[in-house]
Amino acid sequence: MSAVRFDNVWKEYGDHIVLERITLDVVSRAFIVLVGPSGCGKTTFLRMLLGEEAPTRGQILIDGVPLKPEPDADRGVVFQRYSVFPHLTVLQNVVLGRELQLAKFVSRLFGAARRAAVDEAMALLAEVGLAGHEAKYPASLSGGMQQRLALAQAVMRGPKILLLDEPFGALDPGIRADIHVLMKRLWNETDLTVVMVTHDLSEAFRLATRVIAFERNRDRPEERERYGATISRDLEVFPRRAAEVRNLSTKRSGRDDPAEKGA
Repeated sequence: MSAVRFDNVWKEYGDHIVLERITLDVVSRAFIVLVGPSGCGKTTFLRMLLGEEAPTRGQILIDGVPLKPEPDADRGVVFQRYSVFPHLTVLQNVVLGRELQLAKFVSRLFGAARRAAVDEAMALLAEVGLAGHEAKYPASLSGGMQQRLALAQAVMRGPKILLLDEPFGALDPGIRADIHVLMKRLWNETDLTVVMVTHDLSEAFRLATRVIAFERNRDRPEERERYGATISRDLEVFPRRAAEVRNLSTKRSGRDDPAEKGA
């Protein structure tokens, strides 16, 4: 579990201000979705949280500790373009997540450790609907299947925070709906804090517990360089996780939930 705080964060490139006065608290296990027009700094926000970009002013804290100045295993990321390794099979792509976590220098596991990683990867592939595809290469998978693989690869590393940069934008509507169901299930069954960027408002309100809108208050051509975007809306959508709602209902009934027993 991981809580995030942006404390008066600014991001500038020379004389160009992209983001200004960003102060935001994200509670652990939230599902935050960032929306706003193109060029308003949503991806820059995500890149700062990943550690690829540093704030010009202000600071970012995770669980009260300043963010490390480089990407770390506590943050996983899935991009719009399929972020898997084309030369590795489906199973190898997912096992690699555990190898990078546990064998940082050689990126290989052996013996019992590798068998355990393979078993875990197989279970995760079944969870995301890729059972039976373990020996295939990404090029032979559909776009939706490749995004399922990218999610499995990111989750395999055990991140505290999962960052999603328009990961479903290139998918057909039907496939996207299936991925939404998968994403909500993965989030609901783990301790992940999720921060996602999208241009699709319906997607934002379908997935998020909280929707954050970025906007430039001054957007005339002569103002765009000197005034950055800031948070214009902060909307709570669904404050409690589905699992917590089920648990609350079970406690009120005073008896065990048969569905939970069969899970």
